Amino acid sequence: MSLNDAVNEALPSALADLKRLIAIRSISSQPEHADDVLATADLVVDLLKGLGCPEVRFMEAGGGNPAVFGHFPAPEGQPTVLLYAHYDVQPTGDPGQWTSPAFAAVERDGRLYARGSADDKGGIAVHLGALRAFNGKPPVGVKIFIEGEEEIGSPSMSALLSRFGADLASDVFVIADAVNWKVGEPALTSTLRGLVDAVVTVSTLETGLHSGQFGGVVPDALTALCRLLATLHDERGNVAIEGLLSAPDPDVEYDEDRLREETGILDGVEWIGEGMASARMWTKPSASVLAIDATPVKDASNTLVPTARAKVSVRIAPGDDVASAAAALKAHLLKNAPWGAKVTVEAGQGGAGTLIDLSGDKAEAAMDAFREAFGVDAVKIGTGGSIPIVAEFAELNPDAVFLLTAVVDPTSRMHGIDESLDLGDLAKATLAEALLLQNLSRKG
Repeated sequence: MSLNDAVNEALPSALADLKRLIAIRSISSQPEHADDVLATADLVVDLLKGLGCPEVRFMEAGGGNPAVFGHFPAPEGQPTVLLYAHYDVQPTGDPGQWTSPAFAAVERDGRLYARGSADDKGGIAVHLGALRAFNGKPPVGVKIFIEGEEEIGSPSMSALLSRFGADLASDVFVIADAVNWKVGEPALTSTLRGLVDAVVTVSTLETGLHSGQFGGVVPDALTALCRLLATLHDERGNVAIEGLLSAPDPDVEYDEDRLREETGILDGVEWIGEGMASARMWTKPSASVLAIDATPVKDASNTLVPTARAKVSVRIAPGDDVASAAAALKAHLLKNAPWGAKVTVEAGQGGAGTLIDLSGDKAEAAMDAFREAFGVDAVKIGTGGSIPIVAEFAELNPDAVFLLTAVVDPTSRMHGIDESLDLGDLAKATLAEALLLQNLSRKG
């Protein structure tokens, strides 16, 4: 049987596995779903054992959610490939806005709709399908590492890698958590932005005051907070935080008409920032206000708000230093407080971006695999999102090759309403991964 035929035979079971994974509400950010997170980890263990994986176990450290580890030892003279994905997912938002229930996978118009279908349980399905095509005997060594905290910044990952770094050491890392160029057109990621965030609290009063009695003299905290947040960008929408770096512009530009279609930006709304769109998304910093705590509109009264706070997220350029970027964000927020308002800044997550070398035989083996599976060359692109584990793996494995692959396309609505993946791309991504393992064995 050809490898292509073997993958086609494995796909129905991989899709069934994916639907089983989707049905469990593994929302790592919500404590009420802690049992669901653990149940998903247990299911991943069962699925790997069902492949005939000779070693399957939990990896736990730092009090976080368990990662699932599986290991097929390498045949003599062959490299070892680590396959990464994550089993935790984002919250759904308003369930009433979904066309179909978020945790009941539905096939519609060639796509699979559900929370986690694309990010990143689809990545798990690709690994399962590719390994199943080899009937439990992959031609290279394979380590499977499926974590359960990616959507909350992998807070226990440093402790886990400190404890199990040697167990995870590999020659090639396949991180199935990126984005393809288009439906039917694969991509390999060459740059990743990093991330720092913070919660900023602005206070102007000891207690609320009557807005008619003192308004016009006393600044309220919410207005002060809004003015402070507005300083994150200049008039053209460029990030105005001093001390942040930018990486060189990408080789690939993003078509504006395509960008409008994929983002759903409203008519008349302008783009922010200057320069290449791809640079603004991939190699330059960006700043976003993710949330504000203040009096809800339904509870509003004619009262000057004494305290308000917001969460600010900054994506940092590949190669920028996390500590210096976090310090730059804090310094900016403290420096630009209006009207003498009192500001405190609580640092949050931090993760480094990455510059990824896609030269050499192993990267070429991946390009060949994608070309054969998709029928077109993979596009080398940047990714604006952050996958800090890549930098952490790279620090422990400086000679390894890192391949950031995807089943996600730009219309998948990761983290959003009606998340989905293209079923044709699921099949092609699975074949590409199987071909990659085969190609690496030949080079080995």
